This record gives sequence, structure tokens and C-alpha cells, in this order.
Amino acid sequence: IRKFPKNRNASIHEYVERFRPMSSAMASFLAAAVLARANIMVSGGTGTGKTTLLNALGRTIPEQERVVTIEDTAELVLGDRHVVALQSRVGNDEGDNAVSIRDLVRNALRMRPDRIIVGECRGGEALDMLQAMNTGHAGSMSTAHANSSAEMILRLETLVLQAGESLPVRAIRQQIVAGIDLIVQLSRFADGRRRVTEIAEVVTMDPRTDEVIVEPVFRHVAHGSSGAGRFVFTGYVPSAMPAILDAAARSGLAVDDLLVSQEEMP
Repeated sequence: IRKFPKNRNASIHEYVERFRPMSSAMASFLAAAVLARANIMVSGGTGTGKTTLLNALGRTIPEQERVVTIEDTAELVLGDRHVVALQSRVGNDEGDNAVSIRDLVRNALRMRPDRIIVGECRGGEALDMLQAMNTGHAGSMSTAHANSSAEMILRLETLVLQAGESLPVRAIRQQIVAGIDLIVQLSRFADGRRRVTEIAEVVTMDPRTDEVIVEPVFRHVAHGSSGAGRFVFTGYVPSAMPAILDAAARSGLAVDDLLVSQEEMP
């Protein structure tokens, strides 16, 4: 049984003030990335707060944009934005009339969305989601289960293979590199605290090994097994930074605070 907070209409900065999962600079960076129409995957284990963060990021989307949300269970609350909410359906006793997430993703492409938000990719719909990100639906977002940003790439490869299209691994990795801009990694610590442990950019494919290169932009350095620690900027400036800074300036975000050296978090 999942119990959601009463106030699910919080912005990204209100979400940070309440739960303290990341630094204010990281929140501003993610908000500006959403406004710059970066494709974002939120990864983490069960109960790490992926949907809560996805909801906060979704509320950063400008209200005039048409958003299609696709979920198994309606959990996203995006306020007064132009939202079309789609929900999957299980079949009857004979297995008829079922509507899968993949069916909804395909149908969403015909609904003139500016962005598509899939509550969670757990099967072949990952392929359709990547194709949507690569064909004019920039700024789309989703979540998936993974224990690190690097493992998220392997997870996506596995999910795409479940689509049954018999694609070569190199082609799948090319789709991932072309479609996904940022991976936000969440973890739950021993004391129950949930933290954004890494924000990484999907850079490119290694021409020699065909491995997908993922570069961390922000990282959480924990003090022991508890959630206490500090959030640090790794020094890597993502390739989309000019567009992110431009979006931040246009929206009134603190541009100078997007990249900071470190911030302590109790």
C-alpha cells in the first residue's frame, strides 16, 4: 500500500525544501534542464522516490505545453497544465481487452503531445519511448529500476530487447545515446533518507568498445551509511549547458548557482 503526501502539488524547490533529497543547485539545474527540453530518465531502486521526483519535475513544464502521461496506476499530479492522462488496463478473465503501457505509448504519438511522461518503463515500451524521444518529443521523461547510472544503460538495453524486435545491441545503444540526455539516480539509505546520489549526462558511444559513456555532473558523497553527506559538482560541464543556462535565464532561475563546488546536507 502506497501512501502519498497530502500536498502533491509541490514544485521542485518546494520538494527539495521538504525532503532535502538534493542541493538547491541541483534542483535549479534539473528545473532548467526540463525547461531546455532535455530528455530525463529517473532511476533507482524500489521505494527511493522516483515517482515523487518525476512529479516535481513534471510541474516545472510550462503550462501551455501539451503533456501525455502514461501509467499503470495514476500517481502523477501535474496541476492545471494541459495534461492528458492515460492508464493501462488488465484483461478480463479470458485475457481480452487488455491495454498495455506499450499500446498507450504508441497511441500517445498520435495525440500531438509536446512531451510524453511514462510513469515507469518495465518492458518493451522502452523502445517506443526512445523512438518518441528521437522523433520530435524532446523533454520527455520516465523512470526505471537501476542501482546506478551506468547500470541504467544496461537496464534500458534489456528492456528494449524485450520488445522482440531483434535489434543489434549497437543500434540500441545508439538509440539510447541519441534519445536520453540526463540520468538522475536516487538511493535510499539505511536511515530511510532518500537522496539524489548522481545526476549524469549520457555523452556518446566509445568508438572502440561501443560502450555508452556516462559522465556525472553532480554526485552525493555520503558520510557512512546514513543519508548525511555533501553534494558536489564533479567539474564536468554537460554539452547541453548553453541551452540549460539560456532556459534558466529566461525563466528567472539563479544562473550563477547552477554549478557550485559543494553543499553540505545534514
